[in-house]
Amino acid sequence: MNILITGIHGFVGSNLVKALSAGNTIYGVDIVDHPSQFIAKTYRWEDLDAGQVPPVEAIIHLAGKAHETKKQSDAEVYFQVNTGLTQQIFDYFLASGAHKFIFFSSVKAAADTVEGEVLTEDVTPKPVGPYGESKIKAEQYIKSHFDFDSSSDKRVYILRPCMIHGPGNKGNLNLLYQVVKMGVPYPLGKFDNLRTFTSIDNVSFIIQGLLAQEVASGIYNLADDDALPTTELIKIISSTLGKKARIWNTPKWMVRLCARMGDVLPIPLNSERLHKMTDNYMASNAKIKQALGIDQLPVKATDGLRKTIQNFEQAETHHTET
Repeated sequence: MNILITGIHGFVGSNLVKALSAGNTIYGVDIVDHPSQFIAKTYRWEDLDAGQVPPVEAIIHLAGKAHETKKQSDAEVYFQVNTGLTQQIFDYFLASGAHKFIFFSSVKAAADTVEGEVLTEDVTPKPVGPYGESKIKAEQYIKSHFDFDSSSDKRVYILRPCMIHGPGNKGNLNLLYQVVKMGVPYPLGKFDNLRTFTSIDNVSFIIQGLLAQEVASGIYNLADDDALPTTELIKIISSTLGKKARIWNTPKWMVRLCARMGDVLPIPLNSERLHKMTDNYMASNAKIKQALGIDQLPVKATDGLRKTIQNFEQAETHHTET
């Protein structure tokens, strides 16, 4: 199969091409170009309209503006990238001979906070902030230009992953790893929360399934099978580092006071980060598993997280040696 991946040199793209390289020819669209044995050629966005990109059977749209907790980017940038590029590549898909289109949206397009126990695909979207709003606007564009219930031979998948982690990940999980490695105690032991993550290996497995099978078009959450409390994540990081987990049961009122101070002072904890670290955010993956005809994903949540932490260690060791 010939596959076109936008944002191919990003975190998810770099991992995905390795999983898809066997038996497939992979092309990329990106603003940068890093030669890779897994990629036949990387094109620029303007090459799409110029007709320079060869015919493909599937398009995977990863390119986007990631969520920033520090809010350094203007809101308009999110819509220019997350919505605008989605419109451009989806128009290209509709006019092309490609059979499948896979768009990586986000659970944040559906909800910033989960109402009830578990987030499902039939929730009425209530995004908060330009990141989630730009993603849902991209979803709406796709749905307004393609009938998911039509008899078309094209298939369109809108994927809403929880936080994806794996080799090359530089998000909040990496920050937490650095804090634990420095021996800083985790002061949020009083917060009993559960969250779902998504291992990049499970992402690759699902994408391979969508490409190989004739799964119905639609919206699908991506998440590992099990939800984990943040304290368990701390224990996984600590054990992988060969350290004893240092978890403090600091009173919640004291933690919240420090977070409010962090809203105005340059300290690691602020209200938004505290919310992300302590609220329950569980997404159901039942729909995608049913669509693929499987009972469970190949990588357990704990195993995937442990592999990611080990990769953090390996990357730091390699950086130190070089």
